Amino acid sequence: MDPLTHTLTGASLAQTRFGRVPLGTTTLVIGANLPDVDAATYFIGSDVALLVRRGWTHGVLAMAILPLLLGWAMHLVDRVRCRRNPEATPVPIGRVMALSYVSVLSHPAMDWLNTYGVRLLMPFSGEWFYGDTLFIVDPWVWLLLGTVALMAHSRDRLSVAAWIALGAMTTLLVLGVPGVPDTVHLGWLAGLVTLAAIRIRGTAWPLPRLATLCLGAALLYVGAMVTSSQLARARVVDWARDREIEPRRIMMSPAPGNPMAKSIILADDRHYHRVSFVWGEGISPLGPEVPIGDDHPAATAALASPAVRGLATWSRLPVYQVEPMAGGYRVQVGDMRFGSVTVELDDELRVR
Repeated sequence: MDPLTHTLTGASLAQTRFGRVPLGTTTLVIGANLPDVDAATYFIGSDVALLVRRGWTHGVLAMAILPLLLGWAMHLVDRVRCRRNPEATPVPIGRVMALSYVSVLSHPAMDWLNTYGVRLLMPFSGEWFYGDTLFIVDPWVWLLLGTVALMAHSRDRLSVAAWIALGAMTTLLVLGVPGVPDTVHLGWLAGLVTLAAIRIRGTAWPLPRLATLCLGAALLYVGAMVTSSQLARARVVDWARDREIEPRRIMMSPAPGNPMAKSIILADDRHYHRVSFVWGEGISPLGPEVPIGDDHPAATAALASPAVRGLATWSRLPVYQVEPMAGGYRVQVGDMRFGSVTVELDDELRVR
């Protein structure tokens, strides 16, 4: 998921009874984002980032080590806090470690929910796991978790101004995504108005209760989306087989902001088929089928290029376009989810 969702998750957990201890918010927010330390590889290069992202720092070994490092670091910070204020009550190291583990483990769990997936077994296995449940940016999760964070951290004019700026930026994003129904736009604006009204009028619920309610509602929403994806998958498989298409792979991509719609890619042995699924409306094709293109020897040879090492690792729905050229081939190596890279080969299928 996006960094804002991870941050709001940590901030919401911090307002539960479990998280309301000194340094609880800091620990939970840092932990909720900590596995994304691998994003620093984007400064090296985009293909290097694809090779590394959602791997080592999101895998089972990191889930054992990163919380220990975070917990120990926060324990040292807590000791400094107590030395500076002898009247302060130290946080038991077991509580700090529990906060660290919960927050760090929340990160790959949420990343699993979208179509990009996560390599949960790294470094022992590079297998990808895909939840196909939420779009990578989900405005309804933002609203639910943002309610808690807003009520907890908007006590002065500067913080209120920061929340207004964040609301404006997220609104521009939600309203600017093409193809989103007007009902989603109206729902988002209504949600913001409701959030503002809650903040202005206050709430009778203590923050721990509000945090539990919003986190519970978010979990119910995610559970409903998981169920929706599984039911939709079954219907799409039946639809494909009725048309003599045998799906070998399926990607269920939730539509931005619209829980009722999904954009789906089916892969048979030779082609990709793009379809739309909307609850209450059914299934409809989206454009012509796309050849996978992996039946040409130049396609396989192009993967030997260092330029596509990261793309080949990240790729879920690889697609190839082979074009003969003087003295060899030009190969477009890509993925149906995003762009492509051009690789040139000689007559011996060696990377130039």
